[in-house]
Amino acid sequence: MLDVLGEYLMAFEKILIVEDDVVVRNLLQSIFLRHRLMVSTADCLAAAADHLGREQFDLMLLDLRLPDGDGLKFLEQIATMPDRPLVVMVTGFGTIESAVACMRAGAFDYVLKPFSPSQIDVILRKAQTYHQLLRVNRLLTDDLAEEDGLLVGRSPAMLRLRQLVERVAPTDATVLITGESGTGKEMISREFYRRSPRRNEPFIKVNCAAVSQTLIESEFFGHERGAFTGATERREGRFELAHNGTLLLDEVSEIPPALQAKLLRVLQEREFERVGGSRTIKVNVRILATSNRDLLSHVNKGEFRQDLYYRLNVFPVHVPPLRDRMEDIPLLADSFLQRFARKHGVRVSGFTDAAYATMLAYRWPGNVRELQNTVERAVILSESGRPVAAGALGLPADLMPIDTASATPWANPLPPELPPALEEPVGSTPTVTDEQGQILRLDELEKRAIQTALRQTSGNRTQAAAALGISIRTLRNKLQEYREAGDPIDVGADIAEA
Repeated sequence: MLDVLGEYLMAFEKILIVEDDVVVRNLLQSIFLRHRLMVSTADCLAAAADHLGREQFDLMLLDLRLPDGDGLKFLEQIATMPDRPLVVMVTGFGTIESAVACMRAGAFDYVLKPFSPSQIDVILRKAQTYHQLLRVNRLLTDDLAEEDGLLVGRSPAMLRLRQLVERVAPTDATVLITGESGTGKEMISREFYRRSPRRNEPFIKVNCAAVSQTLIESEFFGHERGAFTGATERREGRFELAHNGTLLLDEVSEIPPALQAKLLRVLQEREFERVGGSRTIKVNVRILATSNRDLLSHVNKGEFRQDLYYRLNVFPVHVPPLRDRMEDIPLLADSFLQRFARKHGVRVSGFTDAAYATMLAYRWPGNVRELQNTVERAVILSESGRPVAAGALGLPADLMPIDTASATPWANPLPPELPPALEEPVGSTPTVTDEQGQILRLDELEKRAIQTALRQTSGNRTQAAAALGISIRTLRNKLQEYREAGDPIDVGADIAEA
């Protein structure tokens, strides 16, 4: 029991006991020392204030009645103190009113004398859980809701990927996820987390490419107060915050060589020391890693440790580029369209046939991320109530060659400032002014475009819709609107469908 609790309380180190009763103070101190925690004691509020001014504590047990003052008032005084410890009020004269007052003043818990060691153990467990959640919440934003919970796609590659996730996620195996930039490696890692037994524990991410090399060790393992210039307080690292949960090492190939040996030790032994510290901290963490590089080639060049590579590559997962699963593009595009229509409050009715064709003809060097950004722009630029036209996508007319040797996506051409209401029809394009030079309304311009397309195709709706870049259903609906409004289109020929 002691070893289990000691590991569970790994993030708790320093306890302050503020108690004037010597017997109670010694009992509490012995309980905490058995758990290998550092304990300081004070018999009055003045001594407690002195301790808090000089040191940082994780937990403080505070007597409600002390010789030099009221513990409740002291609790209220330190409420605004940065990084104040969690406070458990201790009293031998408990009432419902005093308990409520303490909790309102910011106490974490409330315990009555006499108490047993098991009661203190329960409080420690609760405090540790709360302590970890506070620090995790400071680090993370709730971006899980922005990600789709399912792996979208029905291509053979995505079917195999889903099967791998379902098979491996329930285990504790370390997973190395590789693939080009923008393929969705982080989304895959979140799916591993969601389907794992650790899904109710922290999911912590560290972007190894975005952290300064001088700070990455502190980012991983934390640091002690005074460990380096600017370290004004003790800080837990990502491994500590991920205790009992999952840690994602994003772009793991960017870890500097000097840190690779320390990372290997943590993966093997599940223990480390903070920067500037000597206390060994044990953690229970599942590791997921991603890379857009060929790690084995980096190993052969001596840029990445071979033993670390094999420690990470317990279960390799490769995410295919979007060009290798083109049949998934319509599903992905529809999913993104629905998400961004809700996000931006835009009412759009799907994509035109020409828009689908344009997306399927493009090579998507930026993969799923580029498709997502393209659809978001198109949703913003599209006219409310209309389908997204090909012109709103802003993709080049001809196919863009893709550089498969580079993982960096090429820049996408900017979309037009405003998308056209309809694609350019065959033949002459309707002008924006009438014969008198007056600017036409958009609805009138649209009607003239439809009328021109029908005349050019001798009234064939199917050919006219293709020329306009809209679906036959959209064209039928527009013609029905004109008839119901008493202003049907006259093309000088019978309107037919081929």
